[in-house]
Amino acid sequence: MKKLRPFLAILLVITNMVAFVPQVSANTQPRKVLTGWIPYYSMSRSLPAVVANADIIREVMPFWYTLKYNGAKKLPVVTDLYAPANPSVPIDRPLATLRSAGFTIIPTITDGTSELVLSKLLANPVSRTQVVNAIVELVMKYNYDGIDLDFEGFAFVDKNTTWSSTKPHWVAFVKELSGVLKSKNKLLSVSTPYLYDPSGAQKGYFVYAWAEIAPYIDRLRIMTYDFSVSKPGPLGPLAWTERTIKYAISVMPASKVYVGIPGYGRDWVTKVEGTCPVEVANVVKVGAKAATFVLRDAAALAQGYGVIPTYDEVLGEVNFTYNKVYSGLTAAGLATTCTATRTAWYQDARSFTSRIGFVSKYRLGGVAQWTFGMEDMAGSQAIRDAALAIAPDQVVSSISLNSSNTEVATSVEFGSIVGLKALFQLPDKLPINNLLVRIESKSANETQWREIATSTTGIDGAIQVPLLLSKSTSLRARTEGTWERLESISPEIAVVITRRISVTAPVSALRLQAFEITGALSPRQNGVAVQLLQQRAGKWTPVGTPVITDINGAFTFSTTTAQKGFGKYKVGVAQDSLWNQADSEVFTVVIR
Repeated sequence: MKKLRPFLAILLVITNMVAFVPQVSANTQPRKVLTGWIPYYSMSRSLPAVVANADIIREVMPFWYTLKYNGAKKLPVVTDLYAPANPSVPIDRPLATLRSAGFTIIPTITDGTSELVLSKLLANPVSRTQVVNAIVELVMKYNYDGIDLDFEGFAFVDKNTTWSSTKPHWVAFVKELSGVLKSKNKLLSVSTPYLYDPSGAQKGYFVYAWAEIAPYIDRLRIMTYDFSVSKPGPLGPLAWTERTIKYAISVMPASKVYVGIPGYGRDWVTKVEGTCPVEVANVVKVGAKAATFVLRDAAALAQGYGVIPTYDEVLGEVNFTYNKVYSGLTAAGLATTCTATRTAWYQDARSFTSRIGFVSKYRLGGVAQWTFGMEDMAGSQAIRDAALAIAPDQVVSSISLNSSNTEVATSVEFGSIVGLKALFQLPDKLPINNLLVRIESKSANETQWREIATSTTGIDGAIQVPLLLSKSTSLRARTEGTWERLESISPEIAVVITRRISVTAPVSALRLQAFEITGALSPRQNGVAVQLLQQRAGKWTPVGTPVITDINGAFTFSTTTAQKGFGKYKVGVAQDSLWNQADSEVFTVVIR
């Protein structure tokens, strides 16, 4: 029965999803600053946590895939980790839940290969493309919104002496993958350990080449945790975190950057008195690998040992020290007891608030939590409270009409298709994807703007809309204001529609004998005065009096001429309050 509980929990989320969503009014909607990972091995906790906090989560990264190398087929392959761990819950069920909640879904793929295997695959153009194809195939199979690369093998499996040679191949791979994904309107996210400015003495994990990959990625999630691993200390101190953030935003738009927050704490042995039982002797000793605990258990751990945690304002983390007694038998079978002094470090609600502060201070994309389901309620509420205080983003828009110059009125003949293009970006020039745009027009005799078309921006933040306009007008592109972004209204662009005059005339006519010239005005208008003009001595001279169009916009001129030769004519219509002056094409009648 215990094995069934995780699957039942997932099904409960899917069935009762709305019950988990906090009810908030439109006036108190927080900014969606939280992203994070949904591990395949803890769906029963992580999926409910995601849905319960849908008001502050923009996108999620299902941690469900790894890249392997199939030696028999000599091909890189994507291995599904979700299905073996969750055999009773098909993948389409959690995906339906996530999509119903409106999340952007960018699954993570890890490097599951051995030392230097992936580095060598990326070094070869053929196998590099094979890796690209395998990843794109996964994205398209489930119609994911993109992919998140978590290739930590470069940092923690390969030796750092290989980083300089791996770096250019990694950059080439990111560029190639980005090109394919963008052609399919998909996003590329990269999750890496920290980097510093490479010109300094401390460079961090420079193999990930943030500056070089910046033009090709849409998200950078910095794993700003694990600062202390082998020795007791903070998981991600504030100064260390801020330093890598500053470097990241110096090489890419700040809104691409997400700062990592850990949902776990670490607990180290710092001292041992006595002889520990054989079953714990290898782990209860100074220098042993730290134990880990999830944040929701941190308070209970401290309380259970009667200690009060201390919050370090400078580091932005909590720590406490306690004594734990271990009793059992020695290897010889004798009774024994040891007392271990242990020190724990973790981040609590105050820690989360300080890291959300970086999001506000540097206008970052948000925070990335490893993992959903580890946090306690106070931590989630701290993120929500901080998110409420962050002002909406400004949207910067531009508009053009078959030209990059938006200040000069554009003249278009009636019946022609007008190509309108508009671009929407954040202030740091990051394109805004999936933004609903309303195209509006207002003519000279109108007092209000009216909607004539809608479109949705692509990954490049742009829309291109063909328009067929019936009269001169001003155009603008508008996006509605939300809790996340302010309303945006592009500069106006004036479009002058010239009426089209079609003419039918004889090829030739006899001198002093009347001949007819017929035509029509588009758009069809009744009661418009049109004038026949003839070129004489290099000047256009009216011939007779104007003719008035009928209900179909048609007109007929009857005229004569005494001069033999080639008579050049055209038909013109004067400017009025709605229309510009217009002329037909020049036509020639041979006078015999």
